[in-house]
Amino acid sequence: MSSDHPQPSNFIRQIIDADREANKNNGKVATRFPPEPNGYLHIGHAKSIVLNFGVANDYDGTCNLRFDDTNPHKENIEYVEAIQNDVHWLGYDWQDRLFFASDYFEHLYNFAIELIEKQKAYVCDLGAEEIRTYRGTLTEPGKASPFRERTVEENRQLFEGMRAGEFADGARVLRAKIDMASPNMNLRDPTLYRIRHGIVHHQTGEEWCIYPMYDYTHPISDALEGITHSLCTLEFEDHRPLYDWILDNVSVPCHPQQIEFSRLNLEYTVVSKRKLTELVDQGFVEGWDDPRMPTIAGLRRRGFTPASIREFCYRIGVTKSDNFVEMGVLESAIREDLNENAPRRMAVLHPLKIVIENYPEGQVEDLPAANHPQDESLGTRTVPFAREIYIDENDFREEAPKKFKRLIAGGEVRLRNAYVIRCDDVIKDPHGNIIELRCSYDPDTLGANPEGRKVKGVIHWVSVAHAVPIEVRLYDRLFVHPNPDAAKGEGDYKELLNPDSLRTLTYSFAEPGLATAEIGESYQFEREGYFCLDPVKTADGKAVFNRTVTLRDTWAKLEQQHAG
Repeated sequence: MSSDHPQPSNFIRQIIDADREANKNNGKVATRFPPEPNGYLHIGHAKSIVLNFGVANDYDGTCNLRFDDTNPHKENIEYVEAIQNDVHWLGYDWQDRLFFASDYFEHLYNFAIELIEKQKAYVCDLGAEEIRTYRGTLTEPGKASPFRERTVEENRQLFEGMRAGEFADGARVLRAKIDMASPNMNLRDPTLYRIRHGIVHHQTGEEWCIYPMYDYTHPISDALEGITHSLCTLEFEDHRPLYDWILDNVSVPCHPQQIEFSRLNLEYTVVSKRKLTELVDQGFVEGWDDPRMPTIAGLRRRGFTPASIREFCYRIGVTKSDNFVEMGVLESAIREDLNENAPRRMAVLHPLKIVIENYPEGQVEDLPAANHPQDESLGTRTVPFAREIYIDENDFREEAPKKFKRLIAGGEVRLRNAYVIRCDDVIKDPHGNIIELRCSYDPDTLGANPEGRKVKGVIHWVSVAHAVPIEVRLYDRLFVHPNPDAAKGEGDYKELLNPDSLRTLTYSFAEPGLATAEIGESYQFEREGYFCLDPVKTADGKAVFNRTVTLRDTWAKLEQQHAG
């Protein structure tokens, strides 16, 4: 289990507190996280994971991981394994409580027989479109299926025939017999089972050709597992009467309580699994773990930490009201985490060569550098200094305003952890482009500035001879619009994709210590941002570093400028 502080109070915890005070469920708290294995988990699922496992952790209860595998034509084992990996990575453990809805297929079938025998369910021959038509509208009641009054014997025989594979896909369904005039559309004789031939289920193989619907499976699975508080997002609020109806009409051992909370809507991205699948399948991103994706796999590859995602979920809280969360809240959580924990390194993203003409040729100094400016426990390292170095081209101007606190022609600047240098000459190519600087250094300026010596700024650098060539991928927000779903009715949401969501720098250099970086390790590249080593190298073997987040919230400034 995660060792974070207890989650802040919210209306769900208040309900649980009242239940425990009344000794409901004998004071027991049991939750579950029930993903469908038809895609990778995203940041919205993280909110649910942190809530369900966090509640169980704080109340000394249990949280099950249960796969809702009732729709096998969209599901596969890759997603099952990815989901387990993501939940573990976030810091949570279901111990021996890993379940699949398919574990209960025989139970679910028998409960359906029970509903038939109680005259609470019937086999219907209407097609899907006919069922929709018969269901009516929000302002008009539905009308009964012509097959609604079949006898118990006939319904049982037909349902057994459905299981035996005697009927084609879509030929028949099993429906609950509730109320075709109900103001709640979910109670107008909902479908409980449908026929699906030719599917090899990732858990049950070809054993079944009928599959239960989620609204039928969900409450029974909860009851069989002894769940006390079944936490769902708000779109299931209208389904709660059906949840309760199912449990009231079959002989399950307990009646869990469904409680709904608002789903996570995060700016500048989409969390619809359908849309995320489109982005992957249509090649707009490089896969489910593309660092621009809001998937947990994508966030992990980009350099987000489990602690930062948990902290983000704590900050946004749990409410009944739908709202959009600013992307800056998520970015702030990882920025604060990495600022505290990420060791510092120097990397030059846009290299400009400097030759220090008065530095001895062939000489190399190993200069000490702190791994963190505020945390001595992270120790120190040495960085090699020599006659030729790279600085970032953005740190030099031939002429610049007074506020430019970096290197200018004829001016001085301090090199981080090293000496003060002065630019004596600017070398250009025939087209007038700057290709090299000739500088001199003051050997008496290593360490603190001598008294009275005024130097405007400090810049980072790497030794040319010792630098590690790297590729740097500058990831940014996936969409240019804070609410890409607003394009609905006006155009395709994909038209709002950010064309600059990825910029790749193929000619960058890092200090030599980064040659031994481990996959997934995060660093602050001084003055550049926070970066993480990617699992994939370039075709020519260079390490790839993904930018996790900038040092400051640059988007806030852009948004203010746009608003002005």
